[in-house]
Amino acid sequence: MRRALHFWFTIALTLFAASALAGSGVGYVQVDKIMQLSPRTLAIGKKLQKEFSARNAVLDRMDKQIRDQQDALEKNAASMSDNDRLLAYRNLSNQKLDLERKRREQHEDFILRKNEELANLQDLVNKAVVTVAEAEGYDLVLYDIGIYVGKKVDITDKVIKQLGN
Repeated sequence: MRRALHFWFTIALTLFAASALAGSGVGYVQVDKIMQLSPRTLAIGKKLQKEFSARNAVLDRMDKQIRDQQDALEKNAASMSDNDRLLAYRNLSNQKLDLERKRREQHEDFILRKNEELANLQDLVNKAVVTVAEAEGYDLVLYDIGIYVGKKVDITDKVIKQLGN
């Protein structure tokens, strides 16, 4: 309860300070909008897709081989001895487990790389905000905490333009 009260008090104080400083150069940045509209975000997506396309192709080939083996096994199971059929099903089951493990590893690697790239982008966004703020004489720039922000203080488009440079 005390933390929640402290949090809301801090927000209210920040908003009060921001409105009091409005004449002193207050800016506001919508980070979500930057992440959606920045050309660098699209470049990150393409970079990751290219980086992981070879691994995805290998996993897709493995999946197809397993499905083909399963179809062949189901077709030939009646003519196989019990021992051969049991070994074939075990082998197929082990291949499926291996494929699932490799898919999980690939997904975890993708998430790690995505987070690395987004952290780099966040650093670039921060530098762009500082560049715009210094160039235009802002004293305070807030990120995504406003309930209402007027167009005069929203510098998001300027930051996006700076990122494009």
